[in-house]
Amino acid sequence: MPIHSYFRDFLTRTDDRTLFKMDHYLDVYDRLLSGWQGRSVSFLEIGVYKGGSLRMWRNFFAPTARLTFVDIDPACKALELPGTEVRIGDQADPAFLAELAAARGPFDMIVDDGGHQMHQQIASFVALWPHLADGGLYIVEDTHTSYWPGFGGGLNTPGSFIAFAKGLIDRMHSWYTEDDEAFPLHPMARELGMVQFHDSLVVIEKRLKPAPVSITSRHGRVERSSRILEIRGRKSIF
Repeated sequence: MPIHSYFRDFLTRTDDRTLFKMDHYLDVYDRLLSGWQGRSVSFLEIGVYKGGSLRMWRNFFAPTARLTFVDIDPACKALELPGTEVRIGDQADPAFLAELAAARGPFDMIVDDGGHQMHQQIASFVALWPHLADGGLYIVEDTHTSYWPGFGGGLNTPGSFIAFAKGLIDRMHSWYTEDDEAFPLHPMARELGMVQFHDSLVVIEKRLKPAPVSITSRHGRVERSSRILEIRGRKSIF
């Protein structure tokens, strides 16, 4: 059981606006986001549907938080609540996302609960990642659609979001390449702090960081070395 259960408890406080989430997301969010409650953040969620999550997020963050919601359906504009703003546009349109980021970003947290098509999830991430603040989280929901051909997915389909997210793991570890031509250091290695896979959820943390170093400590004396990034033909680090 999670120590804090804001998201699960919220189910008993919903109103006439339908909230649609996978049940197990609530426990993941309670564990993952407990430190975010009450913070004054810039938040973006893609996908409004019936508007049930607007009040959930508004009540979770500080009253001064900047909350933006996006949907392609113009009718969703009428679902705005005080302290929220709904923008109408296509999450796969780079021009719309650039305009959105210029007006409402940078964002501390982005949740993609939009159309769940592969091209939509990837296009949104590529366009919005540069506008995620240091220390921010990018959360993609319903990634089980990566296994549904009707959404552009399928098991081991190269163009699925799951395959794309697996590629982020490689980028995060590209510091340690021994093949500079086939596997060069990727600029995102300096930005990717964490890639977490949960059932139907992918959580990516942006964490600006210098090149990694190894440390040794003996008799309280700490020494740092970047040799792990420089040597080749490694068989053991010991």
